[in-house]
Amino acid sequence: MPTLRWLTRDDDIRAAARVPYRLLEEVPDLGHGDRDTGNMLIHGDNLDALKALLPFYAGQVKCICIDPPYNTRSAFEHYDDNLEHSQWLAIMWPRLELLRELLAEDGSIWVTIDDNEGHYLKVIIDEIFGRRNFVANALWQKVFSPKNTARHFSDDHDHVLVVARDADRWVPNPMPRSERMNKGYKNPDNDPRGPWTSGDLSARNFYGAGRYPIKCPSGRVIAGPPNGMYWRVSEERFWEMDREGRIWWGNDGNNTPRIKRFLSEVKQGVVPQTLWMNTEVGNTQEAKKEVVALFGETNFMTPKPERLIQRIMSIATNPGDLVLDSFLGSGTTAAVAQKMGRRYIGIEMGDHAESHCQPRLKKVVDGEQGGISEAMNWKGGGGFRFYRLGVSVFDETGQIRPDIEFPVLAAHVWFSEVRSPWSKPATGSPVLGVHDGRAYVLLYNGILGDRSAAGGNVLTRRTLATIRDALPEDFTGPVTVYGERSALSDASLVREQITFRQTPYDVKARA
Repeated sequence: MPTLRWLTRDDDIRAAARVPYRLLEEVPDLGHGDRDTGNMLIHGDNLDALKALLPFYAGQVKCICIDPPYNTRSAFEHYDDNLEHSQWLAIMWPRLELLRELLAEDGSIWVTIDDNEGHYLKVIIDEIFGRRNFVANALWQKVFSPKNTARHFSDDHDHVLVVARDADRWVPNPMPRSERMNKGYKNPDNDPRGPWTSGDLSARNFYGAGRYPIKCPSGRVIAGPPNGMYWRVSEERFWEMDREGRIWWGNDGNNTPRIKRFLSEVKQGVVPQTLWMNTEVGNTQEAKKEVVALFGETNFMTPKPERLIQRIMSIATNPGDLVLDSFLGSGTTAAVAQKMGRRYIGIEMGDHAESHCQPRLKKVVDGEQGGISEAMNWKGGGGFRFYRLGVSVFDETGQIRPDIEFPVLAAHVWFSEVRSPWSKPATGSPVLGVHDGRAYVLLYNGILGDRSAAGGNVLTRRTLATIRDALPEDFTGPVTVYGERSALSDASLVREQITFRQTPYDVKARA
């Protein structure tokens, strides 16, 4: 597959692996409502924040919806959108790699972009996610009217690139039928089955049983379909449909018969399309009005309307699913997720994480009525926790910071071994869990209540016996143990099927 080359590519494709794991520190005063809903608003660089989320949310996110800087050579107040092409690619590559790790196997990522970088973005997405997992390029009509001051063309649309984590497993939700689709269904004969529309009974395709005369209720005889065509059904089936009231002869019973197709029998869901008109999903002018209504002003040059994000979430998620936006901007994705009953994680590096995103989400929880609120019958509820990025797990000398608690390090150890989030076991157990027939154990921070040199953080015969007692009763497989030191001989480790990894060195190497 062709690859894209740029000045710093070799460093950039390894950048995600070099990002240190940092802690997420909650700021309780900036949270709001029910803090146990699982919703998170994170203030900090999204590369660091995404790495911090991996041990807890890898493979858990159903939908990622991002609106990265467009690199339009404009001076935005909240973003440096004036980046050289190579710098823009250097920003996007490691973030897309981490986002891919966070996606569920049946999840999808949606990226809004314009022509400045859209086609280059498609190439690196193909390389990171696999070309077969690219789903579609939806076109969003973002403007209300043409820009007659444009030098060449009026820029009327943005791209919405849709990519699946695994295209074989991702299934989009059907779109509901629109009023426009249902507009042609009427009920002139007061049929108890409700509104209907009529369809042509004739067709060009050859059908051996499709040539026969038909006598109308008025007495007129129709010798056969016009212009060498064929009736769609056999004569027997035709009169059966007539007895069922599925044939329309016109008000006077003299018209060429047509098939009645009832709205109640039409498939209510339709396949998503790739052309999104502003009348259906909003435009940038609508988005700016939404932001002004919330904050009294807007310094966001390219906000997205809530209806656009609603379209994405309607296709990609169901109630209760987890949504992530790592370029949160003014907070639209999180606001829409809240109103639609989805869980969310929003990441924003700018100061407006506190000045705009947090107040907006607080208003949503309190029942704010802008955007899609009326359509969703939103009355308020839920809540979120607010976080800032803290220190890294390791200090500048490579040692685990002394204030790191057991659950934090356990989550990193588990993730580094099995590449999936850690579910916290019973308090006081050093056993993290069993995966693919192997158990994982962490001796750290006095988890066994003994901080002495030969005690709880060192693998001894005594700590091994405690570990065996904590393992599932029928477990006989190999065990990986993390600890400060092992007092067992190499022969004993082999005999006990133990792989020993020393903290902090092996943790840092594998994380």
